[in-house]
Amino acid sequence: MTLRVEKEASICYLILNRPEVYNSLNRELVASLHEALDRLAFDKTVRAVIVTGEGEKAFCAGADLKERRTMTEHEVLQFLHALQSAFLKLERLPKPVIAAINGVAFGGGTELALACDLRGMASHAKMGLTETSLGIIPGAGGTQRLPRLVGKGKAKELIYTARHVGADEALAIGLVNRVVEPSDLMAEVRRLAEEIVKNAPLAITQAKFAIDRGMEVDLETGLALETNAYQVLLPTKDRLEGLQAFQEKRKPNYIGE
Repeated sequence: MTLRVEKEASICYLILNRPEVYNSLNRELVASLHEALDRLAFDKTVRAVIVTGEGEKAFCAGADLKERRTMTEHEVLQFLHALQSAFLKLERLPKPVIAAINGVAFGGGTELALACDLRGMASHAKMGLTETSLGIIPGAGGTQRLPRLVGKGKAKELIYTARHVGADEALAIGLVNRVVEPSDLMAEVRRLAEEIVKNAPLAITQAKFAIDRGMEVDLETGLALETNAYQVLLPTKDRLEGLQAFQEKRKPNYIGE
């Protein structure tokens, strides 16, 4: 089993399970990721997703280069398409996704983390888009998502140099949201997920949609997207529950309707 899917209450864990090869991405793992994301997209019992790697050494070391060496050019392009579409599916998942970067995250591993909404990182971990050192470029969204997150200049520096980024620098440039000791990582990421899932799930979904799609258009169009996303929430039971709970000075009970 190259991908373990575990659930605790309303939080689902996607655990890359190839620790013997630093959780590198092969065809089987990417196919399993597609299948899991297809199920999660329609699972109303899941309100947040945490992505991490098995073991203590690696989040994901990128593509499985041993498998890659057996591929024809056509097969490499097929694999790249499958990887791109899996990461886009993860990014578009209608619920928050948090990466728990528990070890090295190079190449496709950093691209996987970039496709998540938020990123927590262990203090010993390292990230990096290292593809130019192998004669290629990031091909699963790195050239697009990294500059949107840290700015064009910093993204060019990191991609051109292919250098590794430690936890302190990753936090300083906004590549990750939190850095903690390795032993505290999963607890910290879970606390963050729990802080999110106590809020209205439909509102989180619409906020994610408005932010992500709004970043891709001009401000006026983005504001129109925001208004439309807001209007979707007006007739929901959760909006009325939020108002009622505030009036009664109690915690709201959101049901996702």
